[in-house]
Amino acid sequence: MPKPQSHYFEVEMELSNFKEKSLDVKMPVWAPGSYLVREFSKNVNLVKAYDDQGKELNVIKKSKNTWTIEKGKVKTVKVKYEVYAFELSVRTSFLDLTHGFVSGSGVFMYVNDHLNRKGTLDVVPFKEFKKVSTALPKTGSANGVWSYSFTNYDELADCPIEIGNQEEFSFTAAGVKHTVAMYGEGNYDPERLKIDMAKIVETATGVFGENPNKEYVFIIHNVVDGQGGLEHTNSTTLSVNRWTYQGSAYYGFLSLVAHEYFHLWNVKRLRPIELGPFNYDQENYTTLLWVMEGFTSYYDELLLRRAGYYNQNEYLGKLQSSLNYVEGTAGARVQPVAHASFDAWIKAYRPNENSSNTTMTYYSRGQVLAALIDAKIIARYKGEKCLDHFLKLLYEKYYKKQNRGFTEQEFKKELETFLMEDMTDFFNRYINGTEIPSYASIFGSIGIKVEDQTSTRPSFGASVRDEGGRVIVRSVRAGSAAEDAGISVNDEIIGCNGYRVDQSSLEGTMNSLEKGETAELLISRDEILFSVQVNITDYTKPQFKLSVDEKSPEVKLANYWLRIQ
Repeated sequence: MPKPQSHYFEVEMELSNFKEKSLDVKMPVWAPGSYLVREFSKNVNLVKAYDDQGKELNVIKKSKNTWTIEKGKVKTVKVKYEVYAFELSVRTSFLDLTHGFVSGSGVFMYVNDHLNRKGTLDVVPFKEFKKVSTALPKTGSANGVWSYSFTNYDELADCPIEIGNQEEFSFTAAGVKHTVAMYGEGNYDPERLKIDMAKIVETATGVFGENPNKEYVFIIHNVVDGQGGLEHTNSTTLSVNRWTYQGSAYYGFLSLVAHEYFHLWNVKRLRPIELGPFNYDQENYTTLLWVMEGFTSYYDELLLRRAGYYNQNEYLGKLQSSLNYVEGTAGARVQPVAHASFDAWIKAYRPNENSSNTTMTYYSRGQVLAALIDAKIIARYKGEKCLDHFLKLLYEKYYKKQNRGFTEQEFKKELETFLMEDMTDFFNRYINGTEIPSYASIFGSIGIKVEDQTSTRPSFGASVRDEGGRVIVRSVRAGSAAEDAGISVNDEIIGCNGYRVDQSSLEGTMNSLEKGETAELLISRDEILFSVQVNITDYTKPQFKLSVDEKSPEVKLANYWLRIQ
């Protein structure tokens, strides 16, 4: 990275003792953990190859992410290319004068059919960069070069690298050394983070009874627009707002830490069979992202409750919020969560103006399903077992003993065996179907009171935003009065009932109308003016309230569920 302001990493790959006369080198098209084909090869400039005498070899572009090197009998080949890196996210790479961040699957190529080859990595930082933070095993540093080893390509791609002048501090928890690398200014307190992050680590480790790592690295980017996190086998990258470390926002940060750390087990080790070993060339489909991300979303808040950051009511409020978001979204009645998992590649990361009408996030729906399954387990075992025990069983059987993922059928069968219950109806209705679960019955079995607060009220059915004084339609709910009237996303609403409107006056007027009342709106679409008449209709929105039922004979089960560890 000799000129960071150009945003180019210069990569040289040396290949030795390959017997083939030609080699296909490839750049992955996606980053594991982020289910979207991102076409990382678009950032690669001309690829060149040389023999051990420095003679240039013929390189042929074979496909969008494949280059064929005609090496003949040459024993050592040097491949050189540049990668443009100017997208700072947890799944992409970035380089400027302040730091460099390498997301391996977008920078490092691999040799086709040789993913299991071991190797070494040398990082040569820009002269002003003094630190390198990564979970790759370090083999040394001398003369401005930092050296590491990797056992196979998966490990190389799975260990992000932060290069610059980041602040580093460490703590030990669950017998594991944890290093935190902080890029960017922020209102964080290292001493407080050491205590709180250690508590999260200890609580998460308690679910499975063991921590699989000897060392772990948190890379944290403190920026204006925080984007979340991405899990890795022995590290994670978090992107957060730099002022997130005070007030209520701090609990959101701790929840993110808990989420990505819980992925150490759930996804990186305990996983669907499709998610490892990876096919880096194309989509890796699974219907079980609702388990991988949904269960993890369930535990990220539950772990904070167990660690004492929330009281019982605060935790139930978090779960209630997710439940009501799930059931109050039109797409929840259209897309089953298993389909949402499978179609993540084309829908979850590519939302459009109609997505809320047709899709459901496997994060939130999976979180709610995890809570229901946890409740069923607690009720079945009278407070002696919970979802922890089921996940630990899967971890021991599939990861530790068989070192493989499980199929969808195996997951369902294992759950049925553990629950001693046929789960076919549950799966058909709530996982492969779109019905609203029987919350009162399932949560009631562990002493949680569920009040149905579903309401029906008059509704316009469109949301708007202010754009420099212009009222622009942001979304239109399927089947709503706005859709029936012919209003579309990106329409400009200029007037209502003969009066010019701004966002506030339009919303005030539309919210004051009763079912059957009408309003005439003046619309501008593609600079053409026309009027539409809106006939207000009712909208029914499912909503529920959760609380501990102190009068229930099963309240002891609620206290077991909501215990502090």
